[in-house]
Amino acid sequence: MRITQWFFLLCTLLAYDLKSARPNVVFILTDDQAPWALGLSGHPHANTPNLDKLFKQGMWLKKAYVVTPVCSPSRTSLMTSRYGSELGITDWIHPRNEPKLGLDPKTVTWTEAMQQAGYHTGLVGKWHLGVPDQFHPTKTGFDYFMGFRTGGNKVTSPTLEVEGVNKKVGGYTYDILTEDALKFIERNQKKTFLLCLHYRAPHAAWMPQPESDRKPFDKLDPKIPNPDYPNLDVARVKRITREYLGSVKGVDRNVGRVLKLLDKLKLADNTIVVFTSDHGYSMGHNGIWHKGNGHWILKPPPPVTNKNIPRGQRPNMYDNSIFVPTAIRWPGHISPGTTLDLPVANLDWYPTLLNLTGIKHPKDETIRGRDISGALLGKQADWKDICYGEYSTIHQSKTHMRMIRTSEWKLVRDFLNPERDELFDLKNDPAEAHNVIKSKKNAVTVKKLHAMILAQMKKINDPVLK
Repeated sequence: MRITQWFFLLCTLLAYDLKSARPNVVFILTDDQAPWALGLSGHPHANTPNLDKLFKQGMWLKKAYVVTPVCSPSRTSLMTSRYGSELGITDWIHPRNEPKLGLDPKTVTWTEAMQQAGYHTGLVGKWHLGVPDQFHPTKTGFDYFMGFRTGGNKVTSPTLEVEGVNKKVGGYTYDILTEDALKFIERNQKKTFLLCLHYRAPHAAWMPQPESDRKPFDKLDPKIPNPDYPNLDVARVKRITREYLGSVKGVDRNVGRVLKLLDKLKLADNTIVVFTSDHGYSMGHNGIWHKGNGHWILKPPPPVTNKNIPRGQRPNMYDNSIFVPTAIRWPGHISPGTTLDLPVANLDWYPTLLNLTGIKHPKDETIRGRDISGALLGKQADWKDICYGEYSTIHQSKTHMRMIRTSEWKLVRDFLNPERDELFDLKNDPAEAHNVIKSKKNAVTVKKLHAMILAQMKKINDPVLK
């Protein structure tokens, strides 16, 4: 064999080794998936066999949280590893009232970094980071997009952007998105790819549903968390719980289809699969339903006591709003059946995924998240059990909530409405049922936690301080 032939063969082998060493990534993001909406979490009615299996095959991140408990700013933090307040996105983007708002494409995302490193990148599903073309997903690191740029859509026969054209597509939305995601994987199976599959489910409205998803819950008398809460609309809580669980089952079924295809194409061993959500959800917990911009589910709702909080609204940073079910699977690298009990934020996916895929961080970019790749790969990890979050509501309610959470305490400060400040003794009151901020014995704790909030606000140059 000639030297040139040997050289060519060596180069080919090296190229193959480099490609094979770099894993594919499938990042599955649901919308409004509560931390309790998982069979593995112990919920008595959640029917999630595929998610349960995925969580067991990889690592279950039991303290995964989002830094803002509503869609657009949470997705901003996920994509950029920065807080929404830093980028002007503090509440869900309202397409009519905020037609020019979106994620600035000059802000480098982890998807863009992966694209520049040679990944074939695609987003299927919900965007909600700006409707105008200047904020199009293809301007932020995606080669391919199919889905919708707004936050809302129909459960059936949605209008979707397909090959750059908006058109009505027949069928159930989560099934349609999954079908396109499967086609993306099949098209790119010989390449190194990143697929972001962003479902809108289990976001309301939940009905109609395929019979297979709905039927197990039709006649269910679901167990609900706070049945004795004063004036709770128990009948409504039970009805929407049934609908919500049916939608969760539909998500689970479709995630199973994705995992099955990875197995069929023999891609599973070289594919990192992440499952998480953009925020949590309450379903009667503490008398509310919804997420960070919660709604009372009482008959009648409490009277208005604050001009900035309309009747029926309950802005919050409850654990059910900020924590999300999260797992990561990477066979041969992440040990199956393991858990991580340290807090991780959606900010952390940016540096973590780049490190796991061997991609250098973009130069001079501000990254707020922590690289947790060492902990995922089994190395000893130890960092403080502290979570920081923010939520400035501008639609419906007007608030400037800032939160610090430790293993024992949670302080929520509303800088616009200080009478709404809350302190929860998580050690003795994990359900956050009792606000103990007015207790004199907690004054030192409040002062300490408040100082921690201010320090973080100063660190990120929070505009609320100006």
